[in-house]
Amino acid sequence: MKLGKVEFCHFLQILALFLCLSGMNQAELTSSRSKPYFQSGRTRTKRSWVWNQFFVLEEYMGTDPLYVGKLHSDVDKGDGSIKYILSGEGASSIFIIDENTGDIHATKRLDREEQAYYTLRAQALDRLTNKPVEPESEFVIKIQDINDNEPKFLDGPYTAGVPEMSPVGTSVVQVTATDADDPTYGNSARVVYSILQGQPYFSVEPKTGVIKTALPNMDREAKDQYLLVIQAKDMVGQNGGLSGTTSVTVTLTDVNDNPPRFPRRSYQYNVPESLPVASVVARIKAADADVGPNAEMEYKIVDGDGLGVFKISVDKDTQEGIITIQKELDFEAKTSYTLRIEAANLHVDPRFLSLGPFSDMTTVKIIVEDVDEPPVFTSHLYSMVVSEAAKVGTIIGTVAAHDPDASNSPVRYSIDRNTDLERYFNIDANSGVITTAKSLDRETNAVHNITVLAMESQNPAQIGRGYVAITILDINDNAPEFAMEYETTVCENAQPGQVIQKISAIDKDDPPNGHQFYFSLTAEAANNHNFTLQDNKDNTATVLTKRNGFRRQEQSVFYLPIFIVDSGSPSLSSTNTLTIRVCDCDADGIAQTCNAEAYILPAGLSTGALIAILACVLTLLVLVLLIVTMRRRKKEPLIFDEERDIRENIVRYDDEGGGEEDTEAFDMAALRNLNIMRDTKTRRDVTPEIQFLSRPTFKSIPDNVIFREFIWERLKEADVDPCAPPYDSLQTYAFEGNGSVAESLSSLDSISSNSDQNYDYLSDWGPRFKRLADMYGTGPDCLYS
Repeated sequence: MKLGKVEFCHFLQILALFLCLSGMNQAELTSSRSKPYFQSGRTRTKRSWVWNQFFVLEEYMGTDPLYVGKLHSDVDKGDGSIKYILSGEGASSIFIIDENTGDIHATKRLDREEQAYYTLRAQALDRLTNKPVEPESEFVIKIQDINDNEPKFLDGPYTAGVPEMSPVGTSVVQVTATDADDPTYGNSARVVYSILQGQPYFSVEPKTGVIKTALPNMDREAKDQYLLVIQAKDMVGQNGGLSGTTSVTVTLTDVNDNPPRFPRRSYQYNVPESLPVASVVARIKAADADVGPNAEMEYKIVDGDGLGVFKISVDKDTQEGIITIQKELDFEAKTSYTLRIEAANLHVDPRFLSLGPFSDMTTVKIIVEDVDEPPVFTSHLYSMVVSEAAKVGTIIGTVAAHDPDASNSPVRYSIDRNTDLERYFNIDANSGVITTAKSLDRETNAVHNITVLAMESQNPAQIGRGYVAITILDINDNAPEFAMEYETTVCENAQPGQVIQKISAIDKDDPPNGHQFYFSLTAEAANNHNFTLQDNKDNTATVLTKRNGFRRQEQSVFYLPIFIVDSGSPSLSSTNTLTIRVCDCDADGIAQTCNAEAYILPAGLSTGALIAILACVLTLLVLVLLIVTMRRRKKEPLIFDEERDIRENIVRYDDEGGGEEDTEAFDMAALRNLNIMRDTKTRRDVTPEIQFLSRPTFKSIPDNVIFREFIWERLKEADVDPCAPPYDSLQTYAFEGNGSVAESLSSLDSISSNSDQNYDYLSDWGPRFKRLADMYGTGPDCLYS
């Protein structure tokens, strides 16, 4: 039978393996005696162990121990006097030896991938003496590999990316499989790669595992991801070899191979004319199948009649073109706009320019819708001037507004009173003429900023606002006066012509050319012998002495009237009095004391002694006042009782009775009108000169006079009772009711309304009664009238 080339190679491999196994199983270790012996005519030397390396196949699956080899010594005569001992790696646990025959067996299944060889030591001993008859020898048992491990992808599964439209043969990723079998023996660890899934798009190099593209022009927009299955097979891929697989996910990355395109050739949007500036009118987008930077684009308005009215920008997140308003829209001026808009990619790949221009154009038409707009003033800010001397009703100026809509509705004007709280100005509702409504004062308010409202007659809800700044022109209506309150002193030893004060003036007016003041003494003071005045012609004046020797005991204070005239037209003048005190001065002319009383006191008393005397006098006065006050309080308390709170005092004089329906006890009408004439009596704490006027006569009611008398007696006692509080307190007499015609029974009310009693004497009782005097006195400073 003829064999093919492949079958012949397999036959040779099997034959070699069989011969190797047979040789290993027959291997023996032999040795000679350790003692040399002699032969006639020849000397014999010592022999060592003679052995070969043992080989054992891994993964033995038999039930009997696997025969490994045999140890034998030349000393062994086969009579059982020699025994063999095995030591080293796996001795007794994996490998056992027959101590009589020297046969070695493996008792466990061996795995080359766990341990490739074992090193053991053999020893031949005399059975009787247990002494070695041969030197110890070391040998190796090597585990021979079989193809029992499939290739494995330790780094799988894999992910990789490759740009779309890549040429054929573009490298994607390299995969690597490892085989645990022995790479130095046979083909058990020789791996080849193949692709099981992923054709015809990708291929793999059999020896290197490099995955490459196999088709041109793969389009990410058509399919952006592929799943590949790669196989690795040992035994160089021959039949009977083991294999392993892994998956590779290949993603096509984007390139800019798609130009932007508008879905429509034209767009139309309606916007109201009242839309504020910077508002968004529309959002348009050119479609681009690319992603990321390849889809980024810019928009611009290339043509149209709205170039200055609208602008377009790009939304970085959505790549939309955002059209916004740059100027206010006016339906009455223009009803529509047309824009030509271009969208273009920012990043263009030169490799794909042949696919067409990477830009596109579209038309956007914007229709302006009419809106009922508020009136519009001809000017945003009106500036007007008026003299502060203007009379009420003087015309200041005119504002004008119109309805910008086609209907041109009439407009009515008014002033926003929140900007003119004092109502200084009026405006004619029809003509818009602004006039003065009050006298103006520039010194109070130099500029008035008011807001004028313009309302449509047909739709008052439409209100326009105009702003008016009214400047008040100054007139000379304020006389000049001292710039400050001067504290002027003159020394007793002053010399004639000595400057004692420099004065200046102020004027609330504001003349266009600035202030110019003229100073002089009044006619009465012009001929005085003490002081004179010199006008410095620079809005200041100097006061000088005319004589020497001033004495405090003769006159301690001088009053010098100074006449000041301004330069207004007409000019105004005023007389201001300068107070000059005579003082005792030191050698440097600095005032020490200005009190004239110092000359009256004895020279022997110091300032401290004077203060002590005054303190003693004040202390005595305070003690006397306290004693008088306490005695008066012991005699009769006037107003307050410290043991109770008079504001919460409730005095009950009688029961209420059986309710409103109970009319048998007394006549309820008696409480409804208490207007009868009563005599007044003076209070015990009122001085004799204070008198009461009689109450007016009221209409009397004859029914139940006793009860009415009882009520009036209580009221009269409360009026004149010095212990009663001088303010309202609750005193319950009988039926209160709602809407009673009896009116208030308050003692204070009765006094204030029907009596002329005067409480001004309370102000003479000291500061503690000042509050009461302010509340119930009749003076101009009374708190309540």
